[in-house]
Amino acid sequence: MKKIYLYPLWLRFWHWTNAFLFLLLIISGLSLHYSDPKSGLLSFRVSIIIHNTCGILLTLNYLFYFIKNILTKNYKHYLPKLKGLLDRIYIQLRYYLIGIFIGEPHPFETSPQNKFNPLQQVTYFLIMGIFVPLIIISGWLLMFPELAPDEFLGLGGVWPMALLHTIVGFILSVFMVVHIYLGTTGKSVGELFKSMITGWKLSFTEPHEVYLKPGQPYKKKHLLPAVFYNPTTFTGALISILSFVIILFLTIIEFFAESTNPYLGIVTFIVLPTFVIFGLVLVIFGALKENRRLLSTKVEKKPLPIIDLNNPKHQIATIVFSISGLVLLIATSFGTFKAYEYTDSDQFCGEVCHKVMEPEYTTYKESPHSRVGCVKCHIGPGADWFVKSKLSGTRQVFATILNSYSKPIPTPVENLRPSQETCEQCHWPKHFYSEKRKKYDFFLSDETNSEYQISMLIKVGGGSPETGNNDGIHWHMYLANEITYWASDKSRQIIPWVKSRSLITGEENVYIDTSFKFDTKTKTPPKEELRKFDCIDCHNRPSHTFKQPNQTINFYLSAGKIDKSIPYIKNIGVQVLENYVRSRKTAFEDIKNYVYGFYKEYYPDTLVNKEKEIEKAVHVFYRIYMGNYFPEMKANWKNFPINLGHLYSPGCFRCHDGKHINPTNGKVITNDCNVCHIINYQKIPTGEEFVSSSGLEFIHPGGIEKIAQKKECYICHGPQRQKQIFTPKISTAKN
Repeated sequence: MKKIYLYPLWLRFWHWTNAFLFLLLIISGLSLHYSDPKSGLLSFRVSIIIHNTCGILLTLNYLFYFIKNILTKNYKHYLPKLKGLLDRIYIQLRYYLIGIFIGEPHPFETSPQNKFNPLQQVTYFLIMGIFVPLIIISGWLLMFPELAPDEFLGLGGVWPMALLHTIVGFILSVFMVVHIYLGTTGKSVGELFKSMITGWKLSFTEPHEVYLKPGQPYKKKHLLPAVFYNPTTFTGALISILSFVIILFLTIIEFFAESTNPYLGIVTFIVLPTFVIFGLVLVIFGALKENRRLLSTKVEKKPLPIIDLNNPKHQIATIVFSISGLVLLIATSFGTFKAYEYTDSDQFCGEVCHKVMEPEYTTYKESPHSRVGCVKCHIGPGADWFVKSKLSGTRQVFATILNSYSKPIPTPVENLRPSQETCEQCHWPKHFYSEKRKKYDFFLSDETNSEYQISMLIKVGGGSPETGNNDGIHWHMYLANEITYWASDKSRQIIPWVKSRSLITGEENVYIDTSFKFDTKTKTPPKEELRKFDCIDCHNRPSHTFKQPNQTINFYLSAGKIDKSIPYIKNIGVQVLENYVRSRKTAFEDIKNYVYGFYKEYYPDTLVNKEKEIEKAVHVFYRIYMGNYFPEMKANWKNFPINLGHLYSPGCFRCHDGKHINPTNGKVITNDCNVCHIINYQKIPTGEEFVSSSGLEFIHPGGIEKIAQKKECYICHGPQRQKQIFTPKISTAKN
């Protein structure tokens, strides 16, 4: 043996600095992903300071390493000779997997001319030439997201960088663990670590070249049958083992974490298992190919390997593969269940395709059904609908990647299950009875934000044919009648043909909209397009409601979250939400500039005296906008009408408009307001109050002439009307 000087001072300095920085990056990175105080990791604020600082230092350290390698020509040690590279990698890999454990000498002795074995050369080249630059670049793009591309494969530019940063970070973390382990495989546990500290290493005077020429006579020690000793099988085994180790690592992280990252589930339960299976396929393919090669050299050809349990090697191989197969079966079953469970989670549905599903997921979290899983409504019980949903989901994944999806995402009314199989698992119309009192506070768009109050009894109805209590709004719901209809548009907003059939007497009535022009003289719609009326024909957006700005601002004014003494605050709020915000990124500045600009020009004293109240209103408007307006996906209340009611969309008036007439007997689908609700209290803007237990005539806050026109509510209050910009009529005596 002799001592050789392998690692100069600058390389040792870079190595230990790099190791220290990367260790801090791993700890702070995990803390950033799982920053909950209960997790026992660093706080978010401390973690981000450490992570960013170490990231900057790592970048500088890498630049130092890169420049120094060029100046000293040390980079040549990282460039393997291509001729015979696969054979040399196979020899080195075999040594790491088997040779170490059965006492074989190292096949490639280090020297000043060859510091690294071939596997180290390839690994270090990939790590330092590809993965470290990737994690540095993605880290800087996350630190300065404005530098990231706006879109990548149809997705937002920031989150693919975050996903890349996370995946590369996991790969480098695994490399670090393996690197430390292999550092213990010298003549003693600390020999290789000591050489990286001092720069000197012990070396044999005679290199062990017996493995460099596999053709020369040498009796190798085989733990398994010879068919498994080939480059393809070793490559497959390495891919499977590394993927499996990473899966275990990520599963442990998920188990102890208080909250999970949506992309972690994709990597753990979908991406990595694919690599495990791919590696196993390579193992089998390589073994069969090697078996064929070995048999081709013999006289007696046998198409398949022979398992001889009297042969000790075959016994070992059988035990190894039986245990491995059992472990694989258990792991596959667990992984398959976790993949199924994860793809059915709300997190997967709403956060993975963040840009595409952001409107639906945002409104879902604020809905009364936020504790009900997405799949409960969109899929429901049963294997057939599960398969349909996964096939449809595959198509949607490709549409997302190729950026070929619709904007806005259309409501899947054609593919939804009947409500009897989903909604009515919890809501049962046969147990709905009597009336429900509802109180509404409205505020006009005038200078004083005049208040109008109305209270009514909503005739929910319900019951069953047996009890006889089957009237009210839920009269439609298969209690004593079955309703069938035909819609002429995909969104089901135009319904010119309706048929009702009594479940008690069997009587049928067909009602036809006299204002609609049918294509045929028979006025009979296509039978295959007829639909039975159910819950979602009225409750069409129970979990994804894009709220109307008038309605939402009324709620905040009534709750005292917006000061109603601020002049024109209702009018200004609606106008800024509907007309003056340009994007979600600039929403707060757009709202603030418009609101402050208005009061600075017309009500400067109010801006001074009620600055805090106006600022609070700006924050409320911003909250409303971020929860209901998504310009990139063209998602808002105008494109997703709600059929429950008739104030801001046709809703009930799709059928109850007084125009649907039975041509045989002249019966008309009623449009009498008192069929569905009775007004028992009104307080008009002048302060007058009206009360009656038997019902009141509706007093329109805009004046009696509005009622005299006999227009449906949505004509004035719907999307078309909101497109107009209303200029406040400022009084001459300001303030």
